[in-house]
Amino acid sequence: MNKKIQILCFNLCLFSLYGLPVSAQNAVIKATIDSTQILIGEQTKIRLEIAAAKDSPLQLPLPADTIIKGIEVIETSKIDTIDIGNNRIQLKYDFMVTSFDSALYLMPPFRLIAGNDTAYSNELALKVSTLPVDTESQQFYDIKDVADPEFVLSDYIGYILYPLLGLCLLGGIAYLIYRLKTKKSLIPFKKAEIILPPHVIAIRKLDEIKAQKLWQQGRTKEYHSEITDTLRVYMERRFSIPAMEQTSGEILDKLKEVGDANPVFNPLKQILLLADFVKFAKYQPLPDENELSMMNAYLFINSTKIEEIPEKEENNNSTENSNS
Repeated sequence: MNKKIQILCFNLCLFSLYGLPVSAQNAVIKATIDSTQILIGEQTKIRLEIAAAKDSPLQLPLPADTIIKGIEVIETSKIDTIDIGNNRIQLKYDFMVTSFDSALYLMPPFRLIAGNDTAYSNELALKVSTLPVDTESQQFYDIKDVADPEFVLSDYIGYILYPLLGLCLLGGIAYLIYRLKTKKSLIPFKKAEIILPPHVIAIRKLDEIKAQKLWQQGRTKEYHSEITDTLRVYMERRFSIPAMEQTSGEILDKLKEVGDANPVFNPLKQILLLADFVKFAKYQPLPDENELSMMNAYLFINSTKIEEIPEKEENNNSTENSNS
């Protein structure tokens, strides 16, 4: 009786989740699933279909490891882009998913950001069941007797390790005695490493990217990836945010809270959204767009950098203040 009720509830959930995808002004996203019921460890495919304006920068929903807790992403297919006319394109790609916990999973809508618009897909449901155990036809065996342990080298490693540790200890004591007798420092002196400010490292990296002339050689995707990676590393050290692990949308949402970044928020947004469009939608930007991303990268770093006062200058200022 309980099993029939569970099946009925599952079917009602599926019926309630069925519907048309939610769309924004310029974009539409639809989600489908090959099979709504699987056994633990089996796989099924989730397919996303997106229609949007050809010139609209897109931030696609691309889950990394899991969609929700319990549903793991095994593989993500390549994005298939089709020109459907009327200055619009269609994008299709799949997620291969699996689960190792039996439950009824209700997946939230996938979110698509198209320029200033946001679209949400329809919700999906997945029922994961366990394998039934046949206790009548299966043959069970009694517990085996205790077996003699096999020879394992790790059981005797102490007989080798302890003498070696004793030799190391004697060597350490001899080293200390030698350093003390010769009146030398116990720890060899090592010059402190010079740590460059984040903006200096970022500017040098942008200079290298510019000198390589990547987009002029047709390596547009590599060019924009190098720029965004440089900015992500800079933002991690400058603003203490995990930019390397966040999507472009998450970075922009975080920087809205940072006052220093507000004047150059739009240049950074242009860089990140264009890079996502080149990477995921195979968009080929114009030469002016490539140059604009590099120019905005320099602008963002120079506008948010923190100039460090040299130590000598700080000492002079403190001396002047004390004299006054």
